[in-house]
Amino acid sequence: MHIFGKILGIFFGFLFGGPLGALLGLYLGHKFDKARRLARAGFSSGAFGSGPSQAEMQQEFFKSAFAVMGHVAKAKGQVTKQEIELATTMMERMNLHGEHKVAAQNAFREGKDSGFPLEEVLNKVRISSGGRFDLLQFFLELQISAAFADGSIHPSERSVLHKIAQGLGFSSQQLEQRLHMQEAAFRFQRDGGFGGHSGGQQRHSGGGWQQASQANHLADAYEILGVSENADSKTIKRAYRKLMNEHHPDKLIAKGLPPEMMNVAKEKSQEIQNAYDLIKKVKGFK
Repeated sequence: MHIFGKILGIFFGFLFGGPLGALLGLYLGHKFDKARRLARAGFSSGAFGSGPSQAEMQQEFFKSAFAVMGHVAKAKGQVTKQEIELATTMMERMNLHGEHKVAAQNAFREGKDSGFPLEEVLNKVRISSGGRFDLLQFFLELQISAAFADGSIHPSERSVLHKIAQGLGFSSQQLEQRLHMQEAAFRFQRDGGFGGHSGGQQRHSGGGWQQASQANHLADAYEILGVSENADSKTIKRAYRKLMNEHHPDKLIAKGLPPEMMNVAKEKSQEIQNAYDLIKKVKGFK
């Protein structure tokens, strides 16, 4: 627990300003302790200096993403082999090498620490992203992907994800919607991305089974876009365009996404595109 700054603040505040000075000293001491705690966790603080540069903000976002990922992985009490593999896979997807890979590994380990300051780190994420919805959504989706490393969400992971969502400014309802979308995306990718016309399902015999499998795959595509199966073409197109606009890699990079994460953004936008292409083919619209 970091209270050194508070003690000094109260002491000198009372010494020079009496009770009111002590209250001011307590506040300043709290800010000092908070900055110290973040610094010990590996995150810089610009509270008493000039604002961070774009590169520094991207670095904060990058390190925070892997640190919080480690915190999510530890939610069940023990980091599983699948979760370690996911972190490694995520680093490979980002083509991390050398010092960037080491920084990601160190941040992931810091997130597993029992004293990890989740609330403070999430606050830094909001600052480093400039409060931009698209970046915060990308950050949250990274954490959801981490929780889905073994194909399901443990109650402890769900609880942590709700804390993360709240810290980033998302409601519980928004989180649950993204959890459903990620679960559908997990199945969609596992089954080939394009359903029947990918060729994977057609290798199986049994028309009834094949039709049921393709129907489930199509349902996942609707879930990824966040629309109902009864939605008309106008609604589907609007949902698709909104998601593509929010996840467009170039736009995310322009808004401050670390360049190392561009490949992940590309994969996400391709996932949305694949789901839309399947629906468009089945619905028969252009």
